[in-house]
Amino acid sequence: MSEEMIRCSWATGSDELLIHHHDHEWGVPIHDDRLLFEMLILEGAQAGLSWITILRKREAYKKAFDNFDPAKIARYSEKKLNALMTNSGIVRNRLKIEAAVKNARAFLAIQKEFGSFDRYLWNYVSNAQVRNHPRKPGDVPARTDLSDSISKDLKKRGMSFVGSTIIYAFLQSVGVVDDHVVNCFRSKAS
Repeated sequence: MSEEMIRCSWATGSDELLIHHHDHEWGVPIHDDRLLFEMLILEGAQAGLSWITILRKREAYKKAFDNFDPAKIARYSEKKLNALMTNSGIVRNRLKIEAAVKNARAFLAIQKEFGSFDRYLWNYVSNAQVRNHPRKPGDVPARTDLSDSISKDLKKRGMSFVGSTIIYAFLQSVGVVDDHVVNCFRSKAS
C-alpha cells in the first residue's frame, strides 16, 4: 500500500504491524471460530494497554496459548498458568491469563449450544456487518447497545474481560462492525 493512502488516524505513522492490522484485518468480517477466539483473548489482554503492545506480542501469544485452541486452553492446569506467568512474551497478568482459560470453557459451551461461536456472534447482527461511516475519529463510540448486549450475555455465560468497551473493540477487530472513517481508503462509505 502506498504511504499516501489515507487511513484511520489510529493507524497512521510508521509502525508496520499497526498499518498491516488496519489494512488487512480490522473491520474485515471473520467467520473462523479459532480466529474469533484469538481476537477475543487478545482484546481482553489489551485492557488497560495499547493495541500495538498486544500486536507486538501476538506471535508470542499464539505460541504460549497453543495457537488459541480453546479445547487445549480450557484444560490448562495450575502448572501451565504458573508457566505463563513467567513468559515475558505475553502480558503477565494473572487475572487475564485465568480469564483466557475461563473464556475458553465458555467459548466451547457456546460452540456446543449454537454449533459455532460464529453463528452465536453474527446472529446478533442478523449476519450483516454493521457499517457506521464515522466522519472523524471522535464519531467512533467506545461501546454501543450491541456491545452492551453481547458483553452482558458473555458475562452471564461465565466469561471475564468482556466488558462492553472490550467487546466493542472485538466487534471492530473481527468485522462485525466496520468503523473505518469515511476518508479512509478501507471505508465502504459511498
